[in-house]
Amino acid sequence: MNTVVWIVQILLALAFFGAGIMKLTQPKEKLAANMGWVNDFSPNIVKVIGGLEVLAAIGLILPALTGILPVLTPLAAVGLVLTMLGAMLTHFRRGEPPMIAINLVLLLLAAFVVYGRFVAVPL
Repeated sequence: MNTVVWIVQILLALAFFGAGIMKLTQPKEKLAANMGWVNDFSPNIVKVIGGLEVLAAIGLILPALTGILPVLTPLAAVGLVLTMLGAMLTHFRRGEPPMIAINLVLLLLAAFVVYGRFVAVPL
C-alpha cells in the first residue's frame, strides 16, 4: 500500500507542479487559449493558484521524503482536494463537464493520498 500511495503522490506532484509553473510563468492571455476559465479571474489570482499548486506539489513529496514534518504531506493533499473542489465549481458554472471529470479524478487521487497518509500507511 505504501508503494501505491507513493506512486500517486509522485504523479500528483508532477501534474500540479507542471500546471502551477505554467500558471506562474505564462501570461494570462496565453493561458486563456487552452484554459478559458482564466478569463474569469484576475492575473494575480491565476498566479496565486499556480503558486499554491507548486507548493502543494512540493508538500506531497518533500516532507515525506525527508521525514521533516511529514504531516505536511497529507495536508498538502487536503489542499489539493479543496483546490479541485473550487476548480469543479468553476467548470460547473462555465458548463464544462469534461473538465469537471478531470478535476474529479485529481480530487479522488488527492483524497486517496489523504486517506493513505493519515490512516492506511501514515509516515
